[in-house]
Amino acid sequence: MSTPHNSAVKGEIAETVLMPGDPLRAKFIAENYLDSPVCYNELRGMLGYTGTYKGVRVSVQGSGMGIPSIGVYSWELFNHYDVKNIIRTGTAGAIADNVNLRDIVIAMSASTNSAYAAQYELPGTYAPTASWELLSAAVEASKAHGDAYHVGNVFSSDMFYDDADSLAKWQKMNVLAIEMEAASLYMNAARAGKNALAILTVSDCPLRNEYTTAEERQNTFCSMMEIALETAVKIS
Repeated sequence: MSTPHNSAVKGEIAETVLMPGDPLRAKFIAENYLDSPVCYNELRGMLGYTGTYKGVRVSVQGSGMGIPSIGVYSWELFNHYDVKNIIRTGTAGAIADNVNLRDIVIAMSASTNSAYAAQYELPGTYAPTASWELLSAAVEASKAHGDAYHVGNVFSSDMFYDDADSLAKWQKMNVLAIEMEAASLYMNAARAGKNALAILTVSDCPLRNEYTTAEERQNTFCSMMEIALETAVKIS
């Protein structure tokens, strides 16, 4: 049975899903890396595919932009489609001085200005963290791949355009990069007893006014895609 946001039926989605924000990046990954990919979702333009990579069944699906959007799609994947692992393959803006364009950031944790955790009515402040199984596998895959990578805290923001101009403040706390999805993904995984990780490519350095193009972000961040796929193989 499908959901309001996904036309797939149970069994059509693999236990491990790569989840870029951009559905066209999902299409790119499916067409360039998966063997015999089959499209299982086109609702709302949020393309989803299932195929195999090195003999391992893998799905890839867009999440859209922001915490609410990935919150919806990842919740349904974890709770309705019995997905065990979601690996976000997205972009981020560098905050730390030692993080540069096209570097890989593996998000060990995700600070946030979102109120997403309020739904759990916890008597404190929740710290969204990645699953160790995925994190350790991704670090191994990154070492083997040979690209520059960093592991640490990211900032999942509800705002793309920040009127308070707060990035310098997050930099003081050694936050590596800013993005918009990891925190709710990590919370959904924790609540469902599943696994999640964000592997990000640095697409811009806003504190240094360095940027890549939209086409580059959609089609050329292949190291991140390959590391995520190798991670999927390692945990299979």
